[in-house]
Amino acid sequence: MSNDLQWLLLRRNNSFLVKRVPEGPVFSKEPGNLLNLNSFKFSGLANSKVITVEDQAGTIKVQTRKVKASPQAVAKATSSTTVRPRSGPRRAIGIAAAPAKRGYRPDLRAATLARVSALLAAQREPKAAPAKKLRGKKAETFLG
Repeated sequence: MSNDLQWLLLRRNNSFLVKRVPEGPVFSKEPGNLLNLNSFKFSGLANSKVITVEDQAGTIKVQTRKVKASPQAVAKATSSTTVRPRSGPRRAIGIAAAPAKRGYRPDLRAATLARVSALLAAQREPKAAPAKKLRGKKAETFLG
């Protein structure tokens, strides 16, 4: 079945749709949808070439669907790359952007980088809050 026909069947009715505001944007929680927007470009169900970015126990897993894979071979149809944030955020972003650079889906490069950057920021430990400085009368009574 062609990608366009799949999109025509899935665009209005599927279990992943999120409609919060009646006149607002329609989001989607489907796997492989990098921006969570309900559109053909970002759909993980209707496209044969999909880039999936997932967080797995301190690492980031980037999966792509093999172009010439059989529809029956679901497990063997994906190739995955594991990105370890310890090697540095710039290296992690470069590794994650590699499938989009190779010509697999160059239109998803910016969305892939945004998703990986957000996951790296979420995995980073927050900085300790600086000590509060006493000001005004509290400082005078404490020092004096």
